[in-house]
Amino acid sequence: MTTTATKLAAATIAAAVSSGTTSAETVARDTLARIAAYHAVQPAVWIYRLPDAEVLAMARAVDARVAAGEVLPLAGVPFAIKDNIDLAGSPTTAGCPDFAYDPAQSAGVVARLIAAGAVPVGKTNLDQFATGLNGTRSPHGAPACVYNRAYVSGGSSSGSAVAVAAGLVPIALGTDTAGSGRVPAAFNGLIGFKPTKGRWSTAGLVPACRSIDCITVFAHDAADAALVDAVVAGHDPADPWSRELGDRPLTLWRVGVPLPHQRQFLGDLASERLYAQALDRLAAMGCDLVEIDLAPLSEAARLLYDGPWVAERTAAMGDFLHTHASSIDPTVRTIVEGGLGRSAVEAFRGIYRLAELKQVADAMWGTIDALCLPTTPTIYRLAEMRASPIALNSNLGLYTNFVNLLDMAAIAIPAGWRRNDTGFGITLIGPAGTDRALIDAASRWCRNDAYPVPPLDLAPDLETKVETVALAVVGAHLEGMPLHWQLTSRNAKHLATTTTAPTYRLYAMADSVPPKPALVHDAEGAAIAVEVYELDMAAFGSFVAEVPPPLAIGTVTLADGSTVKGFVAEPRALTGATEITALGGWRAYIASRG
Repeated sequence: MTTTATKLAAATIAAAVSSGTTSAETVARDTLARIAAYHAVQPAVWIYRLPDAEVLAMARAVDARVAAGEVLPLAGVPFAIKDNIDLAGSPTTAGCPDFAYDPAQSAGVVARLIAAGAVPVGKTNLDQFATGLNGTRSPHGAPACVYNRAYVSGGSSSGSAVAVAAGLVPIALGTDTAGSGRVPAAFNGLIGFKPTKGRWSTAGLVPACRSIDCITVFAHDAADAALVDAVVAGHDPADPWSRELGDRPLTLWRVGVPLPHQRQFLGDLASERLYAQALDRLAAMGCDLVEIDLAPLSEAARLLYDGPWVAERTAAMGDFLHTHASSIDPTVRTIVEGGLGRSAVEAFRGIYRLAELKQVADAMWGTIDALCLPTTPTIYRLAEMRASPIALNSNLGLYTNFVNLLDMAAIAIPAGWRRNDTGFGITLIGPAGTDRALIDAASRWCRNDAYPVPPLDLAPDLETKVETVALAVVGAHLEGMPLHWQLTSRNAKHLATTTTAPTYRLYAMADSVPPKPALVHDAEGAAIAVEVYELDMAAFGSFVAEVPPPLAIGTVTLADGSTVKGFVAEPRALTGATEITALGGWRAYIASRG
């Protein structure tokens, strides 16, 4: 079962409530109904939900303020709060029940949202103590990608991202230390805005790494991120890291991209293709793409977990690590205990090295205006993440971990969908103070709804949303050919009749029954006619099992630059073969034989 997510914008809701077109109470009732309905699909979204009566009372109070003539930029806008951020009257747990406490006052950012007319509805799930980028490290369960729930939602701000992507609320607060406000945005097709450190107050935030933690926002569009920023940005004397930041202009003319060999996707061909398409789109928008060396940034990223900064996470947990070790998620505990062996000498050496790397990074802004990186190289299934929780989680931070350490602002934006309906995103990164300029750039990127969102995954079983594989066939499996039945018997769906990229040669193999071709990659080749079919994963697996040598299934590049699975050949396939490249395809060859 699928449906389309509700995508009401915060700005639209606030305008309607302020004008009297609707009421905050009506908005709240609708929100509570959506939350109740979606609970059956993903009960792990929330850790604590405010009682309905309390939410409705707050909404009626907003209506009264509007009636009294108050101008409220977020009038009646419902929002969710990651459960490591304080909301007065609600427990804060950081995803660990034994850590729970009742805050006397709301976090500075939360208080400013409420003052602007926003209505909190609850506290969302997270990777415990905000330690993780995947969303599975919680005793309350693992929120999953809303479009394919066999896959992780991303973390640590998992519940907040899911609450927005599923259309439960238009905005939600997350946090970001290593990418926690950006990775879930990518997987769920959202905007994930991470402000410059100190622009938004972190007073009332359970720290992960206090010196680099940021509170963030998830939204469906950049305009809502701008609206939230306008409300909550500004100095807060209660936060020792808070600072006044002017808005630094940004032309977004020169955009830095990694050197080709540094564009790592860990075998995820869909991510590789989508990133290449994103760069093409930036170029079409008038951006000058400048290749830069990511090595200094990657070295800074490694300091976060492989260096002394892991000890800051240990310090943030204080005595709780010693007194309640069994209450902590085993993976989180393993990571945080790694800080116990770090010395002050290592910490100072790390500070010195980071200062050196920051000099390099700051000089980079003299040659580019912003960076454009993949938000993540790939995505993983829930089962895969549980099997290898540390290594795969680290992979997700490949392009995010350095940003906070080097005092940069960032905004994650949607950049397409994989065939399995999981989101791919890019992140625009700029120097401190370029927050508004990055939001403006994201707004330009998101115009024209270039990436239509797939339907929500509401299936009761995580495995019922079938994954599919696109397969290019070039010879005996073409429609009307002797082996086409191997596709029809598996309910294969025809996707396209097209050609390969002009980098292949085609041969008629000797003594093959029925006659079959061999497709071989060659940079000086030609475009070869193919048909592309879609099979579910199980059908594809059984098909591959029947492919006889010297043929095999590999990856084939199509004329539009996309990649699919397809027939390739071992070198021995060319023994005695006849080259037929000039004919352009197998059908032409068969026709030439009469």
